[in-house]
Amino acid sequence: MSEPTPGMNLYGAVDLSSLATPRQTAPGGPGAPGAPGAAGGGAGAAVPGEIVVKVTAATFGETVQLSTQVPVLVDLYSARSAASGQLTPVLEKLALEYGGRFQLAQVDVDADAQIAAAFQVQSVPTVVAVVGGQPIPLFQGAYPEEQIRQVLDEVLRIAAQNGVTGVLSPGEEPAAEEPAEPPLPPLHAEALEAIERGDLDAAEAAYTRALKENPGDEEARAALLQVQLIRRVDHDDPEEVLAAAAAAAPGDVAAHLAAADVEAATGRFGAAFERLVRVVRATSGDEREQVRVRLLELFEIAGPTHPDVSPARRALASALY
Repeated sequence: MSEPTPGMNLYGAVDLSSLATPRQTAPGGPGAPGAPGAAGGGAGAAVPGEIVVKVTAATFGETVQLSTQVPVLVDLYSARSAASGQLTPVLEKLALEYGGRFQLAQVDVDADAQIAAAFQVQSVPTVVAVVGGQPIPLFQGAYPEEQIRQVLDEVLRIAAQNGVTGVLSPGEEPAAEEPAEPPLPPLHAEALEAIERGDLDAAEAAYTRALKENPGDEEARAALLQVQLIRRVDHDDPEEVLAAAAAAAPGDVAAHLAAADVEAATGRFGAAFERLVRVVRATSGDEREQVRVRLLELFEIAGPTHPDVSPARRALASALY
């Protein structure tokens, strides 16, 4: 195997057996090991199925089965995640552009925690390929389109090496009707549309209005903090920011806040939390309060179910008291 595309991780596959329920096949029948078409059904073989699908725990077994014929790209997203709002339209565009050479399977982690747990999701969006029933972790966060193309080409190359070369033919098999998702509140929808067109000012304004109308809207609060995080890191070179923090003193608040933002924006919440707890220990007064407030904001962005949040909250309390 050649070197993977930067950003890809072809190791650490997780066990999907709890979700996949393959159909039974007669010995020597279609799909049996060694039978013709067992993997891909022949190079470029037409495979009935939609190019972009919503997947739930109830239908995920079908997705794993399909991956023996066509590579599947799993987009694990959350409506609360601004980065998901940026990434998902790009993935949908590319799925259609690639013309059925892979299926885009979209999983709402807030609604399907079982799938998120199977993939060991720690932050959203997370993108994983499934090829021949085996998961390949790819990347987290909103990647640039050109880098995603490189990742997709590498996934297709790996799939071809394993005989998974089918091409989806939408419309050949009637798709089961999905229950309609409840519409987003108007200001949430307005904010997501603004994010999709790259207007972070308008997105921030919409979420701010949503909070003014309903101060208890936790989703709007977390989304607003995510937009503000994106704005803070938007024009920074991540490598330069992290290098500057590595050379900075433990009490250099500005350097470590910037580095923690970069780590959080790229899904490395645990590293961001550990960094800021160390800064809390090294500071006092207004500087310590500034760092404490940023930590609390990052806790909200990560969400209460993130595995690093509870330990970091305990570490923060210990550092403060």
